[in-house]
Amino acid sequence: MSTNITTQPDTSRPLGSTGGPWVSDGKKPPASRLRGGGRRRSLPHLLLGVLLVLVCAAVFLVVSRNSGNREPVLALAQSVSVGQVLTAQDLKQVNVAVDPGVSVVDASQAARVVGKTMSTSLYAGALLTPDAVGSGGFPSAGQALAALPLKSGQFPPEVAPGSHVSVVFVPGQAGAAVANPPTPDASTVWPAVVTSVTSPPNQQTTVISVELGEAAARQIAAVPAGQLSVVMVSGGGR
Repeated sequence: MSTNITTQPDTSRPLGSTGGPWVSDGKKPPASRLRGGGRRRSLPHLLLGVLLVLVCAAVFLVVSRNSGNREPVLALAQSVSVGQVLTAQDLKQVNVAVDPGVSVVDASQAARVVGKTMSTSLYAGALLTPDAVGSGGFPSAGQALAALPLKSGQFPPEVAPGSHVSVVFVPGQAGAAVANPPTPDASTVWPAVVTSVTSPPNQQTTVISVELGEAAARQIAAVPAGQLSVVMVSGGGR
């Protein structure tokens, strides 16, 4: 006699489960398990942020100290030339850090320099120095002004107030006689600084005024018109 025994499967567990806690149930593990070292990884970023704050604080301290050493001084608002009378419109106030050995004009001294004659040429933005402003009349002692009536081709068109030039004696031009020419031992090239350039209306000549030594100015004044030329040179050159 045979007996059929039917065994029912145990449905209390998922299929294939052996009951161990290490068996996956098909779901992804929590994110906290995957990022267990998250706090350790964020530590370098925290240190980098602290370092950045310290660097910014140091830069701010340096800038603050440098700003504290700035002084209000006078600078040129526009270009001025030698012999020009200084006006309030020519000046502006700037705050700069000045070394002890640099001579500048304090902004509070503006009223004292306005109305004085420039003893040198300065470009816009340059700091005004005490030596740049003449203390006396113009021209300065030992110097003189000479007017040169020149035609086109006897001077460079770039010549302007403040330009350093050489005045050259050009003898022997056809149809021109030399009256009181420079003596043989005298120089025929005179260094000078242009003070003004004027083109009178209805005339073919341009009058260029130059500042140079008194003796040279007398020699130039004795040379007839048409026998002088102007050569533009670098500053201080001959």
